[in-house]
Amino acid sequence: MSQERLMKVLLAPLVSEKTARLADTSRQYAFKVLPDASKPEIRQAVEKLFEVKVTNVQVARVKGKAKRFGQTLGRRSDWKKAYVTLAEGQDIDFMGAE
Repeated sequence: MSQERLMKVLLAPLVSEKTARLADTSRQYAFKVLPDASKPEIRQAVEKLFEVKVTNVQVARVKGKAKRFGQTLGRRSDWKKAYVTLAEGQDIDFMGAE
């Protein structure tokens, strides 16, 4: 896979109470990824960007909600998220160095 493609696979980290708990208990981190990203691409992108060892990748497709704007019906876009499990002793710090 090209380096350019790997840099575009991860769109954003998902930071919430649930993902913070997963990071603390089982070294799992969640990312919003491209809808056409594959597990090997996600693994390589995380390993390259954060210099960590990935042991497992799980993906989930999130269906967009139907929303209403006055009388107009709309729909949010579908998106994909990935739960990445890191090897023992590995960590990703999203807050940066203090």
